[in-house]
Amino acid sequence: MTENAVCPFCALPEGRVLFRNATAVAVRDAYPVTRGHTLVIPVRHVASFFDATSAEREAMLALLDMAKEQLQSEFGPAGYNIGINDGAAAGQTIGHLHLHLIPRYAGDRSDPRGGVRWVIPDKADYWTERR
Repeated sequence: MTENAVCPFCALPEGRVLFRNATAVAVRDAYPVTRGHTLVIPVRHVASFFDATSAEREAMLALLDMAKEQLQSEFGPAGYNIGINDGAAAGQTIGHLHLHLIPRYAGDRSDPRGGVRWVIPDKADYWTERR
């Protein structure tokens, strides 16, 4: 990763890296929401998924697959959420693209239906009758 004191993803210590390829790295999230929460990050400092090159996207997806296999083997989650917060309005707090791979476990939420739709709680539940 490049030297950049402002960006924590440009200065990741090598000891945090789980997987690496020429264009991306995978690390455990420093503030995990579940056991095994993993981030996949392009090496190049780029803020938006939409500004990433095709090669960067492919590299990230290759590491996503590797991380999923490792998580499945180590923790055996029952499912996964995969997400990107792209832009401040979407909740992005670090201006360096990163993909979240969040393992989900049976019972970690009483009703997990809706998954990523819960980013807008008033719109998440589309399956029950609304009055």
